Amino acid sequence: MTLSVFIDGAAGTTGLEIRDRLASRSEFALVVLDDDKRKDVDARREALNDCDVAILCLPDDAAREAVALIGNDTTRVIDASTAHRVADGWTYGFPELVGHDAVASARRVANPGCYPTGFLGLIAPLVRDKKLPANWPYTVHAVSGYSGGGNALIDRFESDGKIGWRGYGLAMGHKHLREMQHYAGLAHPPLFAPAVVDAHRGMVVEVPLTLGPMDFDTGPARIHRCLSEFYEGSPLVSVAPLTDAPDELLLRKDAPAWDGMMLHVFFDTVAQHIRLIARLDNLGKGASGAAVQSLNLMAGLPEETGLNTSA
Repeated sequence: MTLSVFIDGAAGTTGLEIRDRLASRSEFALVVLDDDKRKDVDARREALNDCDVAILCLPDDAAREAVALIGNDTTRVIDASTAHRVADGWTYGFPELVGHDAVASARRVANPGCYPTGFLGLIAPLVRDKKLPANWPYTVHAVSGYSGGGNALIDRFESDGKIGWRGYGLAMGHKHLREMQHYAGLAHPPLFAPAVVDAHRGMVVEVPLTLGPMDFDTGPARIHRCLSEFYEGSPLVSVAPLTDAPDELLLRKDAPAWDGMMLHVFFDTVAQHIRLIARLDNLGKGASGAAVQSLNLMAGLPEETGLNTSA
């Protein structure tokens, strides 16, 4: 059966990438509004209530308003905004963490944030399996391609031509912290240091650890084994071998779209230092690819259908 899908906010970066991933998919029929109707409340209300699945690619307040426009119990929703990620009645759209069946049966799915996807992909399984403590003050260093900031930041980077690195979130209290803490099961929100670099897409999320002060029975081999077993068989999340560290990890300006995520465990046994690193595409597993992964499951399809799983 073909499912009708309405992307509310299809002109934004995430919406455009979702539409590209669905354009050739015979399992879905896209509901598209004319340009002069995209912001018309009545036209949007009709589309939201007539479709099988609505994907919201909107600012937080607009996403809440869109949900309020739905007056039936049949339209299923995937919200790519921050609005519902820790809200009651919403399923977190990270199937590897919350369970594939939970996403497949959900009526309301909240798409994870791009930075939280990398952080949670690394930390949540380790805390859950007691390989790392829940009460540790974790730090997260992360860089993303500028496309994660939406059209305004894309225009700024591409028109200025001189910005190489943009650190932000310096006032602390970043909106991703609640979801990071909640789904990792942490006693404290992590210290989060995000930045944007002069690349259109791509992301590296790092959690550095010093094991000595933890007073916790863990180590690189146990950490690597836990992650490898947790993601065993996953078509989208992989764990690199625990071998000698490469000379470098790169974000390339011309990187193609990618919907997977690669996790790394680098270590120094003498200093008891570990660097946990996640590499992903902020527009792939970090946004549009994750939404399509959830949509596939909700449609009863293999989760990786129509996604690019090769880095």
